[in-house]
Amino acid sequence: MEQGLGFSHFLNQIDGVGIGVLVLLLSLSIASWYLIITKSIANLIAKRRVEAFLKHFWSYDSLQTARIELKNAVPDNAFSELAKMSIDATSDSKIRNIHKSLTAEGTNEFLTRTLRNGIDQEATRVENGLTLIATAGSAAPYIGLFGTVWGIYHALIQIGLSGQGTLDKVAGPVGEALIMTALGLAVAIPAVLAYNAFVRRNRIWLARLEAFAHDLFVLITAGDNTDASISSSAQSRHEIDANSIDIVMDRGQ
Repeated sequence: MEQGLGFSHFLNQIDGVGIGVLVLLLSLSIASWYLIITKSIANLIAKRRVEAFLKHFWSYDSLQTARIELKNAVPDNAFSELAKMSIDATSDSKIRNIHKSLTAEGTNEFLTRTLRNGIDQEATRVENGLTLIATAGSAAPYIGLFGTVWGIYHALIQIGLSGQGTLDKVAGPVGEALIMTALGLAVAIPAVLAYNAFVRRNRIWLARLEAFAHDLFVLITAGDNTDASISSSAQSRHEIDANSIDIVMDRGQ
């Protein structure tokens, strides 16, 4: 059997098509790993910021205090941005002048649209990059398989031209061609695992954000007519009729 068979020997034997397949797999691997690492770090930072914000937010004495604190604050996470959007929308003097001619239901619908808008924007943001990761996970095995088929075809042509069709002459080149399939799987498996993890995280994240939007809706609509503190609202917010809130929120969908 020929000596020196391996990946380096395979690289010396492949043609332009094989090199193109390798470059494509390498590009998918680099892109997917870049997104996996950056999104993982961003998600960890966002989680810590949200925990700190929620702890601070629910400790406010009143909705007016929250308005003052958030008025000039720069949001650093989706929850603080949603709170700022909703409070600004209902405290803006121009909006209030418009609301004077509206019923209470019309005002609630305006707040609902604002909250739904913020949730949709965050849903779009967290899904950024997932398409590329999913593409790497689904397409890489087939790209690697194509490289294997092409490599075997190329090897068999060379063997046929040399007239040496013995097993020891065929096994080496065919075995080298299978490297392409292994590379395709090496690219796909981490991408698939990461995609599933990100999808699950995003589902939980958006569910928490929507629950926070429900709390904001009740807090803001009730806050204009009561002096109850936000901290006390935090303790009792889960006792509110969720069905009535869901009906209002669903109007914005």
